[in-house]
Order: sequence, then structure tokens, then C-alpha cells
Amino acid sequence: MKKEYRIKKNEAFQEVFQKGNSFANRQLVLYYKKQDNGDAHFRIGLSVSKKLGNAVMRNKIKRYLRQAFHELDEQVAGGYDYVVIARQPAKDMSYHELKKSLIHVLWKPRLLKQLKNRNKDTE
Repeated sequence: MKKEYRIKKNEAFQEVFQKGNSFANRQLVLYYKKQDNGDAHFRIGLSVSKKLGNAVMRNKIKRYLRQAFHELDEQVAGGYDYVVIARQPAKDMSYHELKKSLIHVLWKPRLLKQLKNRNKDTE
């Protein structure tokens, strides 16, 4: 995923938190906001608290989430800014479990286009 599709600045995070909507499950919290500039692609910001573990563990969770977004690139609705916050149960999950959880938080607010074979992609 290209670096210009990532949210890095604190102001951008705060704008998504304050002006956007949210949806959560036990593992992840998703904040999303329609982009003002009308860009066709989405941007993501990842947040993993120090409470989840050391830097190795936090970076592993962020790598898993970035890879899941990369694999779901065609299905995720464009034109949005997404901020994903990992919760405590995320540190004990495998990549496939975390991807399934991400699909769930994107699916419920209808931010995920129809998957061709949803069961195959989540396993």
C-alpha cells in the first residue's frame, strides 16, 4: 500500500475521530469519514496502544492490518478515511482471525463491497 494512502498526521486522526462515524467489535474499533477532496482511493490510519505489548507486538498487529487492507483493496469503499484502533484481544489473534474481524467492522456499516466468495476470503 502506497504511503500517500496512510494517515499519519495527528490533525487528520482528530478530524476522523471528531467528524466521522464509528463501529466496533471486541477486537477492533473503526472510525470512518468521507473525504473532503473526493479522492477515489481510501486512506488508513492505524493505532495500537502500548497496553497491547512491546513494539514487536504492536508492529505485528499493524503489519497484519495493513496486509488485510491490501488484500481487500478492491472491496473496500473508496473516498473514505479509515482509522482502525486495535483492542486487547487483537494481540492474541492470528492474521486470518484479525482479517475476519476487520471484514466484520467494514461489513456492518456497508463500507465493504460485495465479496465474491465471502467464506473463502475470511478463512
